[in-house]
Amino acid sequence: MADTQQVDAKAERKAARLAKQISAFSKEHGGAEGQLAYIGERGTRIVLVGEDGGWGDLVAPSYEIAEKAVEKSGITVHEDFDGEFAAKVRTGPYEWTRMAGIQVGGPSNG
Repeated sequence: MADTQQVDAKAERKAARLAKQISAFSKEHGGAEGQLAYIGERGTRIVLVGEDGGWGDLVAPSYEIAEKAVEKSGITVHEDFDGEFAAKVRTGPYEWTRMAGIQVGGPSNG
């Protein structure tokens, strides 16, 4: 029983830390919305898009922890990353250069 309580407490602390990071992102970008994407054994990706078009992501160790984190932060969560939500993302020169490099056989990690 104590082990379950310890795991639950650890998950709560992780969700609280993620919620704090999400809230900080939201404050910095004039508000934020998110989307959760399960990424297998690594956990769940929390994609964040700010009202100003800025974006970022965090990784939670499980879908449940990601759900708790976004709930605690109070942001709107979308089922999919498409339509009006995806259109809010603003990319800069770094992203365009990086995407172009990948498309034309630029640097790779392999």
